[in-house]
Amino acid sequence: MATYDSDYWNNQNQQMHQSFNFEMPEQFGQELNFQPIDATQQPSYAGSFYDPPANAYAGGIFTPTADNFESGGVGSEFDDEPPLLEELGINPGHIMQKTLCVLNPFRTADQSILQDTDMAGPLVFCLALGGFLLLSGKVTFSYIYGIGVMGCIAFYVLLSLMATQSQVTLGAVISVLGYCILPMVVLSGINVLITVQGVVGTVFAGLCIFWCALSASKLFVTAYSMDHQQILIAYPCALLYGVFALITIF
Repeated sequence: MATYDSDYWNNQNQQMHQSFNFEMPEQFGQELNFQPIDATQQPSYAGSFYDPPANAYAGGIFTPTADNFESGGVGSEFDDEPPLLEELGINPGHIMQKTLCVLNPFRTADQSILQDTDMAGPLVFCLALGGFLLLSGKVTFSYIYGIGVMGCIAFYVLLSLMATQSQVTLGAVISVLGYCILPMVVLSGINVLITVQGVVGTVFAGLCIFWCALSASKLFVTAYSMDHQQILIAYPCALLYGVFALITIF
């Protein structure tokens, strides 16, 4: 029985070997020559998007380095991108210089910096003013933004009529008036700790109004080359910041 089975399977294997011919046909007329692969040979990437240097291979193994990405142009694209704050229009250096000019009205500033339409500082100062007044029990955000918008438009019209050597922009006017509200923020912060009312409060509010008006007029005169006109600009500035002082102490 075992002999019969072995003969049967041998016949089946011979038939399968005859039916499947694995030899290369001669009609191609050529031989296939396979060359051995050299593991130490470096592939060529010249002219491609990614061109690793010759020292990136050590013993046939590719070793990625920081220079490989820079040479391929991947890192160079991000190196040319501007910072995020610059794309958003926020310049910390200009914010610091404008704030110091408000704190010290006798400090000189660059004319190009004052003509910059920076809205980050005014927005922060207006929110701080509204926040301090809210801590004092006064919900005055609508008053701050309403009076601020009307005052900025009025000053834009006024400065456009008075300035003859420089072109007045609405963004620069809003930026200067917003930065010069900083003394009112200090007044509202003191009002949270102690009640600024009566004669002392009135005197202190008058000093803050004078401080705001002096800083704003000095910045406007410097920005638009309006020599000998600071007093004419300081008067409407005092009226505008006087309204904010009334909101703060009453």
